[in-house]
Amino acid sequence: MMKAVVIEKAGGPEALQLKEVPTPQVKPGWTLIQVKGFGINHSEIYTRKGESPDVKFPRILGIECVGVIADTSDPDQLPVGQKVASFMGGMGRDFDGSYAEYTLLPNNQIYPVETNLSWADFAAIPETFFTAYGSLRNARVETADSLLIRGGTSGVGVAAMKLAKAMHPGIRVSGSTRSPKKFDLMREAGCDNPLEDRDDQLQTDEKFQAIVELVGTKTLVNSLGHMERGGFCCLTGGLGDA
Repeated sequence: MMKAVVIEKAGGPEALQLKEVPTPQVKPGWTLIQVKGFGINHSEIYTRKGESPDVKFPRILGIECVGVIADTSDPDQLPVGQKVASFMGGMGRDFDGSYAEYTLLPNNQIYPVETNLSWADFAAIPETFFTAYGSLRNARVETADSLLIRGGTSGVGVAAMKLAKAMHPGIRVSGSTRSPKKFDLMREAGCDNPLEDRDDQLQTDEKFQAIVELVGTKTLVNSLGHMERGGFCCLTGGLGDA
């Protein structure tokens, strides 16, 4: 048996119940991971509220994790004891996810990793940085001179600022926040031009060649008004809950 956070039906945080459940058993094509850490993602909050119609309850949520291989159907590629990361691919949605001591995952979505990071730091990376990287690619950041990250102090926003400079060192990065007190946080992450987001309006007349929209439909139209002709905007997030 193992401990897991199980959701039986949609609801508030109280719908997440710590329970003793059977530890999954390895089957062909799958590997058992001892979970050492995981992030909590906005999509999981939507699912917990019942806003993911394809997810059937009861379910153990959690779309990402880091940990070590405990048992495996592929000892050559995924040896017991190997540090790994995994995310998405139906995890925590089509099958049980990472809110547990162990999770059973398809072999083809388990990524062996060599790292000296603490489990807490390692757990902060997979889904956050994968999302940021994909968003920057879709916004064509490699060919842009200017980038706006709408929702710059979010986890994905901070990751995107760090990655943008690594992917395109010459790019000028702007980031938005509703709190000017957080300007220094964005500067530390690589933001050249912190901007205030006041009443869902960006407090600038500037235009940008690339935009990563993390607040969502609440600010999308305003963001598009700040996009240069021929630019690209990647709508990724829903932080505005609209």
